[in-house]
Amino acid sequence: MKLTILGCYAATPRTITNPTSQVLEIKNRMFLIDCGEGTQVQLRKNKIKFSKINQVFISHLHGDHFFGLIGLISTFSLLGRTTDLHIYGPKGIKEIILLQLRLSNSWTNYDLYFHELESEVSETIFEDDKVVVTTIPLKHRVYTNGFLFQEKLGERKLNMDAILNHEIESCYYQKIKNGKDISLEDGRIISNTRLTFDPIQPKSYAFCSDTVYHEAILSIIENVDVLYHESTFLESEDALALKTLHSTAKQAARIALKANVKQLILGHYSTRYDSITVFQEEAKTIFPEVLLADDGKTFEL
Repeated sequence: MKLTILGCYAATPRTITNPTSQVLEIKNRMFLIDCGEGTQVQLRKNKIKFSKINQVFISHLHGDHFFGLIGLISTFSLLGRTTDLHIYGPKGIKEIILLQLRLSNSWTNYDLYFHELESEVSETIFEDDKVVVTTIPLKHRVYTNGFLFQEKLGERKLNMDAILNHEIESCYYQKIKNGKDISLEDGRIISNTRLTFDPIQPKSYAFCSDTVYHEAILSIIENVDVLYHESTFLESEDALALKTLHSTAKQAARIALKANVKQLILGHYSTRYDSITVFQEEAKTIFPEVLLADDGKTFEL
């Protein structure tokens, strides 16, 4: 998995920072998560091909998380896109986007599919043969979800020494990868465990957008490999975090600790602070494995 941070700052864009947007590459799929202003410029800066984005996940309908979406949709049309685009987001996102397209007479030359969300409990919203995506219900000033991305268990790995030793023909390789035993012409049955190695353990990534400290998510994100959790404020502004339904760096770290995640990435920083390193310093007093998101930064997960 590879995570590219396009923007990770709260509220209004600045010349040196961008609002929330990121791209997750997982099992040869490329998912866009949130789409604040400037997202398409950041995609170009980071040399990410627009054509590879077929699914967009919007956490909530605050502008710093989706105001870049209509621009991206329009640019797709200008680039001659014909591939379907699926958008997953809160109920109302379809009305907003279609109104903008209608009033600007800018209909797309590709199909748009809206998957509007309104459930207050976690649900699976995307699944194919490689990846499954479920919602993480969060607690913010408007209806908000985070998203849990999980790889599915892959094929078993061939033990070529054992396969060649038994002179097994290549036409059986896929059957072996699928976990099947093999019957030889002399009647012997070769156990799959003798012909393969265990597949690589699937990885998981949890994106937790704007939310107050919310322990209800612990059972959903338990044991994930990487957790991105908002940390808008420092603990000195915990009263403001509670008032605006945001989290502090320490609170994000407590969630990571209680959920037993392997790695925590902080983001969605208030621009009131001169440096983001203080967020890492504060979080590390609770949870040791803390990284800082920043615009243009990539993480190999």
